[in-house]
Amino acid sequence: MTIKKRLFGHTKDGVQVDGYTMVDGGMSVEVITYGAAISSLVVPTAGGVRDVALGFDDVPAYERHASYLGAIIGRVANRIGGAQFSLGGRIYELDKNTGSNCLHGGYQGFDRQVWSAKAENDALVLSLHESDMKCGFPGSLDVDVRYCLKDGALSIGYVAVCDADTPINLTNHCYFNLGGHDHGSIENHNIRIYADSITPIDESLIPTGEVLDVAGTPLDLREPTRVGRGLDSSHPQIVLGGGYDHNYVLSREVCRELSPAAVLEYDGLRMTCMTTKPGIQFYSGNFLSGDTGKEGAIYAKRSGLCLETQYWPDSLNKPEFPDSTLRKGATYTHETVYKFLQM
Repeated sequence: MTIKKRLFGHTKDGVQVDGYTMVDGGMSVEVITYGAAISSLVVPTAGGVRDVALGFDDVPAYERHASYLGAIIGRVANRIGGAQFSLGGRIYELDKNTGSNCLHGGYQGFDRQVWSAKAENDALVLSLHESDMKCGFPGSLDVDVRYCLKDGALSIGYVAVCDADTPINLTNHCYFNLGGHDHGSIENHNIRIYADSITPIDESLIPTGEVLDVAGTPLDLREPTRVGRGLDSSHPQIVLGGGYDHNYVLSREVCRELSPAAVLEYDGLRMTCMTTKPGIQFYSGNFLSGDTGKEGAIYAKRSGLCLETQYWPDSLNKPEFPDSTLRKGATYTHETVYKFLQM
């Protein structure tokens, strides 16, 4: 594997943003230091290479849009009900950046910060220090995210430590389209998710605290299913999410062995997602709204989908969910792998 660095641009405050491209065989990925985001992911197919990750051409576009394209999400991914939580007998108030709730860490989450980066042992390591009470979260946190490209697979490894008890739930928000980032709708993709249940949501997309068996519903993706088939459903959960925007229950354990979570297929290409996390958010790009992406591509609604490995959402306020608290002195780790194969 080789790694090349280039100047990607500057933020509106003049901070330099670099792009790092890793190449292994016929596959490559570029990661930029703004948001530690995947800006491109090129994979070989029988008809030539395809860039299967949505992204933007420059830093101002990433700063303008709130779609989290390719970014690392933290300190806590997904939604926190009421934009608050209790820890150690104290109530912590967070940004209300989606209605009355907090989404993906708040207004200045990890996706809105410039990370440091270095090549290390055939991997790219991006690092971020976040100060105590940044976005309302307790403790000074240090995070390393390691991207590695090898044998047709992109692996993302996460490590974090904090000097106080704090919630943490890190993920990557890459939008995939196996037909190419400029291909259009993902509704003809086939998806399979290895989960018997979801955590159902209320009108504000916050989990109710229940666990819902997917059997007999359009949320049952245990066998390969065309994405668009479920999107046409009037099932209450599909309607509430505006499509798929649900946490699928992979395990009740806080951390498990690296195991298959989902398989995505389209036009001769298969992507398998494996993770150590107990949940995966399947999001069908319901809020993409026609932004202009790379190479002039228009990212309309459902131009890409996300498979965000995670703790179950709002676990801070749901004691019956797997605990997402990182204790002082402990180390947070997890790994997710996206493996590509020509069919």
